[in-house]
Amino acid sequence: MKMLLKNLSPLLRYSQGLKLTSRNLSVSCVRNDIVKIQSTEDFKDKVINSKVPVVVDFFATWCNPCRLLTPRLEAIISENKGKVVLAKVDIDEQTDLALDYEVNSVPVLVAIKNGKVQQRLVGLQDADKLRKWIDQFASEESEVKVKA
Repeated sequence: MKMLLKNLSPLLRYSQGLKLTSRNLSVSCVRNDIVKIQSTEDFKDKVINSKVPVVVDFFATWCNPCRLLTPRLEAIISENKGKVVLAKVDIDEQTDLALDYEVNSVPVLVAIKNGKVQQRLVGLQDADKLRKWIDQFASEESEVKVKA
């Protein structure tokens, strides 16, 4: 054991003189299926004029059920691979939109297709119910494409 320590001691002295630096890297990917609405005009561009169905998530940063709903909702939207877009609307930043869509409590999910409200879900939902609701909404879009 002494022999091992004796052989390591020059290495330990050398390493103590080195300054180790680390970098924090942030890696993010562009997600076209989830957007944050910044204004009423942004809402018109990304939701009302969307070619694909949109689920609008009216939420508040202070809302605990909203925080629980977000990862469930984002995971299910990602599973649909572009068939449905998620538009997130902070009701404290976009009060006019919240009033226009009669958001009285949060979270509220509004399904919009071709600029028109199709369905609403109010409150915290479990993943299975969300998946079924979104799949049904997305499949209605595919039926329209087949008929056209």
